[in-house]
Amino acid sequence: MFRTSSLDKRSTERHARHPWRTGFSRHHRPYVLTGICLCRHIQTVIETFAALSEPNRFRIVELLRSGPRAVNEIGERLRLNQPQVSKHLRVLKEAGLVDAKPHAQRRLYELRARPLRQFHDWLERYRKVWDARFEALDELVEELKEADKPHERSKKRK
Repeated sequence: MFRTSSLDKRSTERHARHPWRTGFSRHHRPYVLTGICLCRHIQTVIETFAALSEPNRFRIVELLRSGPRAVNEIGERLRLNQPQVSKHLRVLKEAGLVDAKPHAQRRLYELRARPLRQFHDWLERYRKVWDARFEALDELVEELKEADKPHERSKKRK
């Protein structure tokens, strides 16, 4: 007969209390930490956020929107050293945001559309929710302003 050790029991109990720590919930849904999108998309979105969170990487992506560029050209345009540019391009490449294509003696880096499109689609789903909530908040602010107006008039009379 199979016996579980006390370590296994503790792990199971901890998992029941904190399912996000292992990446699975009681219902075996992957990646409960966010709970806001499907597992197959969440990793791409997280990697995209992480890669674009650094300002120089964001600037590189913005520069590459106009077309493929070599490392030295990126460095000159953004006033960065070649090792810095190479490091940032490596991170962007690991996140799947850029591709490197050999061209003679140098490599040209260009944007990959798919991860950016996935990121945009993910944001778009929540943009509708955010817009509805901001509209409700605007309405509440207007109601509060209207409710406060008679109160202000009575203060001025005194």
